[in-house]
Amino acid sequence: MASLYTNSKITLVNCLDKFSDPNYVSIFDTTLRDGEQAPGASMTATQKMDIARQLVKLGVDVIEAGFPASSEIEFELIKCIAREIGNSVDEEGYVPMICGKARCTKKDIDRAWESLKYAKTPMISTFIATSDIHMKYKLNMSREEVVERARSMVAYARSLGFKHVRFGLEDASRSDKEFVYHIIGEVIKAGATYICVPDTVGCNLPNEYAQLMIDIKANTLGIQNVILAGHCHNDLGLATANTLAAICVGVRLVDVTINGIGERAGNASLEEIVMAIKCRGKEALGGVYTGINTKHIFTTSNMVEEYSGLKLQPHKAIVGANAFTHESGIHQDGILKNRGTYEFISAEDVGFIRASEHGIKLGKLSGRHALKIKMLELGYNFEEKQLGDLFWRFKSMAERKKNITDDYLRALILDETIQPQIA
Repeated sequence: MASLYTNSKITLVNCLDKFSDPNYVSIFDTTLRDGEQAPGASMTATQKMDIARQLVKLGVDVIEAGFPASSEIEFELIKCIAREIGNSVDEEGYVPMICGKARCTKKDIDRAWESLKYAKTPMISTFIATSDIHMKYKLNMSREEVVERARSMVAYARSLGFKHVRFGLEDASRSDKEFVYHIIGEVIKAGATYICVPDTVGCNLPNEYAQLMIDIKANTLGIQNVILAGHCHNDLGLATANTLAAICVGVRLVDVTINGIGERAGNASLEEIVMAIKCRGKEALGGVYTGINTKHIFTTSNMVEEYSGLKLQPHKAIVGANAFTHESGIHQDGILKNRGTYEFISAEDVGFIRASEHGIKLGKLSGRHALKIKMLELGYNFEEKQLGDLFWRFKSMAERKKNITDDYLRALILDETIQPQIA
């Protein structure tokens, strides 16, 4: 049987082949589709192409380029991504799958095929809601009608030429489990090759989401012949935790966005999932790994932040401005002696560019050691008694000023009167 992965990257194979390495976790990036659905995050076609190229450098396995049926502009953009990005095979044979979203309608699926067929490995991600609340109030369809629609549209997608057909159960985490097992079994028989089980409203806790995956694997006919995918929203702040819980029980395709952007509270964050796997995959996650080049994480994050207009909170994990910055005196002293005391993740591993060599920011909680290092950076070397006098003057200033600039420090050295505005 042909292998689905070579050198940890997707190659051109039949969609029914399985993972050659059960420990490989494939990254499905939906920044350009689900991420852009965040209020105020719309991007130009040029910006989305730039991000797609950056995702290739990052090494994501699947790029969900958008929703082809949503507009003519979106359709043409996805076609461009399929033609350029979807044919950029590198020397190792890596080429990302290019995916498009489609409702379970012939019109959506036709548009998806027409835009994606130019890629070497096109994928369609079609979906329908399966929870009672969605079927009653949004779809106005019975369970039988939903199953028939799903089955027929998956078969239709295969008939057009899609070898990679992903079927998603919208609101799966609030759906009746017996119905979930039944509809998944039916779409597998119709030709689905990937099954996505979303926590659409972000209501699950990690143990619940993991159990849902366990139950699906134990009770669904044909599930061993497809790849199971997780898609988690962050409404309770648990998207990353839920995704990692799913990985622990065998999910091997995970949906993520750069910076965790997306509708409402966002999606599982690529940088958090990837770095959790990189740092703890061997010892705590059963030996799993990804093919992501983590040194491109920070650059990609900056690009998405700029283009989407969605500013990161300073304390955002992995890519926030404070992620590798230290102001507390105890922490600063430890960092200056050995980075491993307070930095579990290496800034260099994610391409993080420090504002200063040591990643130290002076403030009212800073210690004498940090002040000494900062003075040396500015070209001043003080004896211990002089440093002690300077330190207490610095602490007095820092009580009244949050943003301590180099000019303030130089003025302090010259013993000038400093009267900053209260920040």
